[in-house]
Amino acid sequence: MESNYDVEVLNERVERESRFVRAISEELGKVIVGQHYLVDRLLIGLLCGGHVLLEGLPGLAKTLAVSSLAGCIRAQFKRIQFTPDLLPADLLGTQIFDPKSGGFSTRKGPIFANLILADEINRAPAKVQSALLEAMQEHQVTLGAESHPLPEPFLVLATQNPIEQEGTYPLPEAQVDRFMLKVKVDYPTRTEEKEILARMGGLDVPTVQPVIELERIFAARQLVAEIFMDEKVKDYVIDLVFATREPERGLKDLIAYGASPRATLYLARAARAHAFLRGRGYVTPEDVKKVGLDVLRHRVIVSYEAEAENLDSDAIIRRLFDSVEVP
Repeated sequence: MESNYDVEVLNERVERESRFVRAISEELGKVIVGQHYLVDRLLIGLLCGGHVLLEGLPGLAKTLAVSSLAGCIRAQFKRIQFTPDLLPADLLGTQIFDPKSGGFSTRKGPIFANLILADEINRAPAKVQSALLEAMQEHQVTLGAESHPLPEPFLVLATQNPIEQEGTYPLPEAQVDRFMLKVKVDYPTRTEEKEILARMGGLDVPTVQPVIELERIFAARQLVAEIFMDEKVKDYVIDLVFATREPERGLKDLIAYGASPRATLYLARAARAHAFLRGRGYVTPEDVKKVGLDVLRHRVIVSYEAEAENLDSDAIIRRLFDSVEVP
């Protein structure tokens, strides 16, 4: 058990080292109106090295938010527009035969960058989406017989339209599970929309400038991993994940498959990052609850009975949170 002194020292370090977050938020605020929740989740993904999937209707600034975040960081950024005719080689690269040498040379694809915007990822068929699996999990790409490491940090920030939209393909469950967070993006408020009109309606559209180096991100990630989590909070994280696998009687028929152990790891990491963004060196149960829905919504597969009752994973997870005792 860590002493109060250790936590106080950690608190001071977090308060000092998290100041760069304000610089990023202020820079993003030049371009992004409102959407504080979205920005917060993108920063959590950045601090944890966890891929983020943004879901929302077209025109809600998903792409703008990701590209603006990338513009705040001095790092390699590539945007990949996913389309029905996209091929895995267009994403990963390929080997090209050189008739002069009689051998093959490697042409690397756009996946070889620090930050990847996979725009409208569910507009491409499953074979292209599946091409991301190795890159997202192992941070490497295999072309032919050779494996090529991806630059660090490597982060996929993907956008997708709701599956009800025409021309979309559902993401494979194995790939969806690779995303640390799935964030639902909603419409702006009336006041925010008026500000969007004032700011973006003219010819001079604001842009962001780089304000942070990659080294600062690496240092922050190391500190996030050190944030104190009490044993009771760890048990709470595990209780929540197990509740998706072994639900109570009223929820048992509503869940087809529960969350994997990856959810436990991501829930703990995201809670630590949530605490870091609030300048704290320790995790509270409230941190876990705040990020729980984004970590679990795409990992809990609802049953036919739940669909018949018009219950989605969000509604079921909220019930699970109500049923699990908070320490």
